[in-house]
Amino acid sequence: MEAKKRLVVSYKNCTDEVLEAIRKKYPNGYNDFVIKVTKPNGDFFYAITVDTESASYLVKVDVKIDNLTEEEFEKEFGEGADADDAPGFDSEGEAEEKIDSLDDPEE
Repeated sequence: MEAKKRLVVSYKNCTDEVLEAIRKKYPNGYNDFVIKVTKPNGDFFYAITVDTESASYLVKVDVKIDNLTEEEFEKEFGEGADADDAPGFDSEGEAEEKIDSLDDPEE
């Protein structure tokens, strides 16, 4: 039996076959399955793993890190604030639709 190829690919360059494998493996999203991969030179990237019949993939994904300290969060949103109380979110944590009127600078 021939060993599977091991490939590293960016999410935005995935084939339809790999995207389908990702959808099957992570039907509820892959946020909780992202791993940090450190390269020999100390650089790093974030990725998820997925297999197809012919290969095992390390798929690079973009990750946005929330790096506010607790003090910065309280200063920004008020003491005793909860993440669900942050502006732009309703009590269930769903994004609220907000449309602000914009002045046209050329008027």
